[in-house]
Amino acid sequence: MLAGLLAACVGAAPGSARTSEAALVTAPASLVDPFIGTSNWANDFPGADLPFGMVQWSPDTPSRPHGGGYEYRDSAITGFSLTHLSGPGCDGAGDIPVLPTIGAVDTSATEGFSHTHESASPGSYAVTLDNGVTTELTATPRSGMARFTFPSTTAANLLFKLSGSQAGDSRTAFTAVSDTEVSGQVTSGGFCKASNTYTVYFDMVFDRPFTSLGTDAATAAHRPAMPAPSTPPGAPDAANPPRLHGTEPTPSQSAPAARGALNDGHVTFDTTRSHVVQAKVGLSYVSVANAAVNRATENPGWNLTSVRNAALHAWDSALGRVRIAGGTPARRTVFYTALYHSLLHPNLISDSNRQYPGFDGTTHTVDRGHRAAYANYSGWDIYRSQAQLEALVDPQAASDTAQSMLDDYDQTGQFPKWSENNGESHIMVGDPADAILADYYAFGATHFDSAAALAGMIEEGTDANSNRPGLNYLRQLGYLPSDGTYGCCNFYGPAATTLEYDTADFAISALAGALGDTTHQASFADRAQDWRNLFNPASGFIQPRDTSGSWTRGFDPTSGKNFVEGDSWKYTPMVPFNLHGLATAMGGNAAMAAFLDTDLSSFTGAGGHTDLGNEPSLDVPWEYDYIGRPYQTQQTVRRIQDQIWTDSPSGLAGNDDLGEMSSWYVWSALGMYPETPGTADLALGSPLFTRALVTLPSGHTLTIKADGAADNAPYVQKARWNGIPWNNAYAPAEAISSGGTLDYTLGTNANTAWAASPTSAPRSYPGAGH
Repeated sequence: MLAGLLAACVGAAPGSARTSEAALVTAPASLVDPFIGTSNWANDFPGADLPFGMVQWSPDTPSRPHGGGYEYRDSAITGFSLTHLSGPGCDGAGDIPVLPTIGAVDTSATEGFSHTHESASPGSYAVTLDNGVTTELTATPRSGMARFTFPSTTAANLLFKLSGSQAGDSRTAFTAVSDTEVSGQVTSGGFCKASNTYTVYFDMVFDRPFTSLGTDAATAAHRPAMPAPSTPPGAPDAANPPRLHGTEPTPSQSAPAARGALNDGHVTFDTTRSHVVQAKVGLSYVSVANAAVNRATENPGWNLTSVRNAALHAWDSALGRVRIAGGTPARRTVFYTALYHSLLHPNLISDSNRQYPGFDGTTHTVDRGHRAAYANYSGWDIYRSQAQLEALVDPQAASDTAQSMLDDYDQTGQFPKWSENNGESHIMVGDPADAILADYYAFGATHFDSAAALAGMIEEGTDANSNRPGLNYLRQLGYLPSDGTYGCCNFYGPAATTLEYDTADFAISALAGALGDTTHQASFADRAQDWRNLFNPASGFIQPRDTSGSWTRGFDPTSGKNFVEGDSWKYTPMVPFNLHGLATAMGGNAAMAAFLDTDLSSFTGAGGHTDLGNEPSLDVPWEYDYIGRPYQTQQTVRRIQDQIWTDSPSGLAGNDDLGEMSSWYVWSALGMYPETPGTADLALGSPLFTRALVTLPSGHTLTIKADGAADNAPYVQKARWNGIPWNNAYAPAEAISSGGTLDYTLGTNANTAWAASPTSAPRSYPGAGH
């Protein structure tokens, strides 16, 4: 008894060792809930896919939210299409929907379902429809596999709603190769009502012969027209919430492709003796032959369980690059689901034989030394934090993506802006490829021709081109005027676009510096400071100006005029590379703190203030770090996590935008954020979990520990880096390259002294001339 009492006393002694650590997650894919983000306009989808895969075989529902195609509140399925975009604000993909039905063929059919009979996990989806057919889906990178279990019937149908792509189709084809194989193609595009087009080919084989097949004229029920311009550039789509991205194309863009034959198809099986029909399908953006090769190469057998397990293993491997311990079950689910959504895009566009369709309309072969070519870049969104996370978790895929972007530049003379497959839509503003490429390099994805990329970035940032409309004004005036004429490619919101160009210029400067080009490093860092030309000291806001230099009349910081999906409250803080300069321009740290306090009084855009469901505001909560108040960053980020992120279908605010919003959560849960595009600089918050291990591109490990981590304990009391006290509101420079251990002690009360000195703030980059 005495020994036990002594042991108890020793265990409770002040200063005793930390209690045993919680175990690290060993099967992260099992914690993912693909239904998170499938409601409330997040536009995610729940179906089967692989990291950065070409195939996303997923259900579509009648209300068909943009890109994801699935609204959790719906109770019917229109088809299971083979391609999806995760969370964009415009219609796209949703190609080749396949729907199992019973009885007479009706290619406009939908089938009811209940979530009670539905399940999803990474790489797998299953549902039993109200018609009694169970559909099970899984995928490889370039192919899908399905098992359809029908009731006993002589009329078990698979409908191919080929005209049902989300943005409409200009032509389709459906062909029987044999009594166990069909193939075809669809041509679609028109992303955000732009003029881009692409053609996707498929080849599907069955494990048993079908008894009949046919083609059917496309029906209006799933035949959305390829859209044509109808409203001025920059006008919101009245049918959707104003949060959704995208504008109409300018008159300089060509009209959509002429409409050709639009037919759907169907095959019918007799399932009176055997109820199961299995199917394997390959995709290609080059040819039907390549689609068949992709299918045969990646899935030669008929073992759906084996394919499903391989997909789960691939996700465990990708998600396991970031391993966490501690936290609540709900927090762990939200975290790994956010990481999962962050790794869905960009997508493979090259086939297993290395061929891919170029932006110049011809077939190319993947560059020597690279594994694959990639496509689908939501540029305006992903440069803020998804590109950095992609590079950190999968440097090979990010490097290949960077080389793919450079190939696009070589083929067309411009880097992709918001591309869908092998076509450019030009939607949104700025020149985001500069930041994406510099982000990849800074976070360890360096296996691409970075010197050639930098040369292209410099050229695009110097000579007038379609990716930088208004560049001449920037050179002449130092800003884009509210009364300017820009002439190309969805230019609008000149005040916001000036800031976007400033960020792009700084990213060029950052990559130039990393590659030893000090001349361009200095010149582009200086030009990045053009934000000062739109900052009005009298009002304390970024304000539009006209070509004469006058401030526009009747300025209202809550007005979206001359901005993009926001107003001056949202955009004034968007100087992520020189926040010390912004604070000085505002009148000092106290003045900027007052601005941030008001701006962050709401996270939903109420009163014109920040909207943490949209990209322009994502940097703002971290800016207290730069003015000696990191405890307010810790507090604010935790409030955002609590209010916006839950383990439910509506648990993600705003469009996910190809993983950008989800990547913000991943970074924030780790207690850090890549505030400055083009650099590996990380502003610090506080971790949600007691421990996290990040496998870095170098092979080293970044370990983050947080003693006392809890939802109500966001405040850093003290921190250590590799055992040495760390009193800075930024991560050590070597954290992303060499790794190490960042060890926090957290508490429920703010420590206003921690990292509060001016020398503790993250770095700002004022340029040589300031």
